[in-house]
Amino acid sequence: MTTPSLLILAGDGIGPEVMAEVRRVIDWFGDRRGLAFDVSEDLVGGAAWEVHGTPLTDATMAKAQAVDAVLLGAVGGPKYDDLDFSVKPERGLLRLRKEMDLFANLRPAQCFDALADFSSLKRDVVAGLDIMIVRELTSGVYFGEPRGIVTENNERVGINTQRYTESEIARVARSAFELARRRGNKVCSMEKANVMESGVLWRQVVQEIHDAEYPDVELSHMYADAGAMQLTRWPKQFDVIVTDNLFGDLLSDLAAMLTGSLGMLPSASLGAPMANGRPKALYEPVHGSAPDIAGQGKANPIACILSFAMALRYSFDQGAEADRLEAAVQGVLAQGLRTPDLMGPEGGTPVGTSGMGDAILQALDASLAA
Repeated sequence: MTTPSLLILAGDGIGPEVMAEVRRVIDWFGDRRGLAFDVSEDLVGGAAWEVHGTPLTDATMAKAQAVDAVLLGAVGGPKYDDLDFSVKPERGLLRLRKEMDLFANLRPAQCFDALADFSSLKRDVVAGLDIMIVRELTSGVYFGEPRGIVTENNERVGINTQRYTESEIARVARSAFELARRRGNKVCSMEKANVMESGVLWRQVVQEIHDAEYPDVELSHMYADAGAMQLTRWPKQFDVIVTDNLFGDLLSDLAAMLTGSLGMLPSASLGAPMANGRPKALYEPVHGSAPDIAGQGKANPIACILSFAMALRYSFDQGAEADRLEAAVQGVLAQGLRTPDLMGPEGGTPVGTSGMGDAILQALDASLAA
């Protein structure tokens, strides 16, 4: 079998710093667990624009299409605010998602016990939280046509179109049901079928896919606004939530804050299987480029490291090794080690970006002796 391939796109701001710690973890799995990866690196976002005048070159796009998985750090920053919209750093990320057809965005919201007090909700509401939001990523109101700003009756009108096909809904529903079978076997589908025809179709198709292919999975439906309320009332009632592009954008950010820190949250964007059976895949932390702390060794690398754990699980069928890495992170946090974003009223032992990486590698070493 060929060595699985990874393309690292560190990007802008703190992206290179957190990705450097991921690279150390990748090397550890190669040296200590025999999981070797063929790793290449390239530019994306502002870093690519500064060299090539575009946030993503055609050559880099071709590499992303060819590898087994892409690991991305972060893109953007105020220094690029005045660029034309067509070459802003974020356009590189959007091009990757669109041309790789990464239609299912997986956003876990897991609250580690050591950080339960960081949430704005009470500890008993969030302690032990482990939910997954599956967001449709390549259609809906963000991509629908017609769109734009036009003039009607001497005033400007902004137009965006919410549009979904049956097949687009069906494929993301299947992703959610497959995930649920590997977790708590429960899916809640969220839309606005009470006021939107696209929501009516969404609910119908999800129910049809369930009845025909996944009757063993518990399925419920909920309006997205009620879902937002329930996520803040009692989030542990959910296992997998599947929803459209717009509502997924909003609900996943809401769920992210239940955990207390954006610096802790990974994500995966998955597409259809390639010839080798692995899905097209891009893994990235939820946090932004944080240019205000870039280069200072303060960035929390955990979200990016946990994104690699997701790659182990969903791209490389290494669920046990993903568990090992996640347990190492949890153990380090339980020891009280904290990057600046995790320093709360109860204190802790402050560490920098590389210090957190050191601690996680030490915990991985310790896992081999357990």
